[in-house]
Amino acid sequence: MLLHNAAVRDLEQLTARVFDSATGNSGARLDAYRVDDTFHVDIELPGADPAGIDITVDHEALTVRCSRKRAEGERPAGPVSREVPLTGSLDTDRLDARYENGVLTMSIPVKVSAGTAAN
Repeated sequence: MLLHNAAVRDLEQLTARVFDSATGNSGARLDAYRVDDTFHVDIELPGADPAGIDITVDHEALTVRCSRKRAEGERPAGPVSREVPLTGSLDTDRLDARYENGVLTMSIPVKVSAGTAAN
């Protein structure tokens, strides 16, 4: 029998926070998907100052860091960090990022390989 009372719910939330911070997920929901020749990453960052969003890319990962103000609901305020593993098939020099309605949307073109380039 599953117990669902306040103490169990608090323990579940604490456990989720501990595991999320250990894996680089600090409460920001993320969707990553490919449409045609573009890889997209959407990260929910309600309460973030767009000027304070830091996006870095190295050869292995895309990292987003910012600080959020207290928002309505259960989302915590404070620093947020998300990391997305990348492959060498993405043209990160052409990354496009937009922040709108609390969502950071990044688009990264997939590199055209020599075998598929148009003549």
